[in-house]
Amino acid sequence: MEWFIDVFDWTIPIAGGGLLVREVVGNLFGLASALGGMVRRVWAWPVGIIGNVLLLTVFLAGVFGGEDAVNLLGQAGRQIMFIVVSIYGWVQWHRSKKEREAGRDAPESTAITPQWASWPVRLGLIIALVGGTAAITPLFRLLGSYEPVWADTWTFVGSLLATWGMAKGWVEFWLIWVAVDIVGVPLLFSAGYYATGSMYIFYGAFTLAGFFVWAHARAHEKPEIETRMPDPTLQSGSHSDASDER
Repeated sequence: MEWFIDVFDWTIPIAGGGLLVREVVGNLFGLASALGGMVRRVWAWPVGIIGNVLLLTVFLAGVFGGEDAVNLLGQAGRQIMFIVVSIYGWVQWHRSKKEREAGRDAPESTAITPQWASWPVRLGLIIALVGGTAAITPLFRLLGSYEPVWADTWTFVGSLLATWGMAKGWVEFWLIWVAVDIVGVPLLFSAGYYATGSMYIFYGAFTLAGFFVWAHARAHEKPEIETRMPDPTLQSGSHSDASDER
């Protein structure tokens, strides 16, 4: 098992220290998952889970080694949350993809048609983000998370809401990721997680692009039942003709 430990602790030398290879690889899997999510592929979920497992070992430095690193309980906790919610999203998208293929109302390669969240849902997401951060911050502080603890908590709660929104197919989930990245980048750099912090910078631009891609898909991928014009033969009472046309 010594070889496994050596591989597990591989680092990329940089000025003043090094980057854990598993942190870099975990973020690459996360990027691949985000790309899959943008184009609405079911494989985005299992790919993301692999990255989550790797990053979980990074942020729980006290458990998995890394004496010079600090624990970010919000970052670690959100990896566990990602795994749980991703299983839910994986099942939901797979089921939706099968239904869409059966109904022939969308390209077979995509899993869902994006939807705008209602205004009550949008308000609920904002309240959950702010209220959840305020409620969980004392717990993370008690457990010894890295300061500022509220920022660590913000990334945890925001990531939960964004992942859930992605599973539901809400276009707005991309904007929640933007809010997570704005707070997460300075937090990660201050804690010494340079690979993840750098990836968050890219994610910030990527999530804005994802928002516009999903908004465009929402405008142009209407379910067939919504766009089909009434059959005039039905109004004329010719049921057999209408059946032939369909």
